[in-house]
Amino acid sequence: MEKIASFTIDHLKLYPGVYVSRKDNVGDNVVTTFDIRMTRPNFEPVMNTAEMHTIEHLAATYLRNHSVFGSKTVYFGPMGCRTGFYLLLNGDYKSSDIIDLLVDMFKFISEFEGDVPGASAKDCGNYLDMNLPMAKYLSNKFIENVLTNIGEGNLNYPV
Repeated sequence: MEKIASFTIDHLKLYPGVYVSRKDNVGDNVVTTFDIRMTRPNFEPVMNTAEMHTIEHLAATYLRNHSVFGSKTVYFGPMGCRTGFYLLLNGDYKSSDIIDLLVDMFKFISEFEGDVPGASAKDCGNYLDMNLPMAKYLSNKFIENVLTNIGEGNLNYPV
C-alpha cells in the first residue's frame, strides 16, 4: 500500500504553523485541507484531549458562524496525534490566505467566557471532557508564538 501524503512529511523538521496538507477536487470544487500544527511533533508534549475537545467545539462554532467562511467550512477537528487540528475549506487556498481568520478564531477562543457550545449530555458524546482555561491558554500561546508575524517556515512544509 502507498504511504498517504501526510505520513511523508518529516515530522522531525515540522514546527508549529499553518500548512496546506492537501487539495482535493470534489466535483467542480477544490477542497483545501489545512494542517494547523499547534505543538512541535515529537519535541513538545501533545495537547490533552480535554483542551483539544474544547478548542474543537469553540472553533467549529466560530467557523460555522463566520460571515465569509461559514458556508465554506467543511470540517474542523483534531489530529489523532494531538499536535493540532485539520481545517477543510471549500475553495483553493494558500496558508497565508487564512491567517487573519485563524487569529480571529483563536482570539475568540482565548477570550471566551461562559458555557462551551455543545458541552451538554444532549449535544455531545463526551461533554465532561472539556478544559476551557487550558484551551484559552493554548489558543493565546498559538497567536503569540506562531500566528503573529508568521514566516514562510511556518507556512510551508519542510523539504
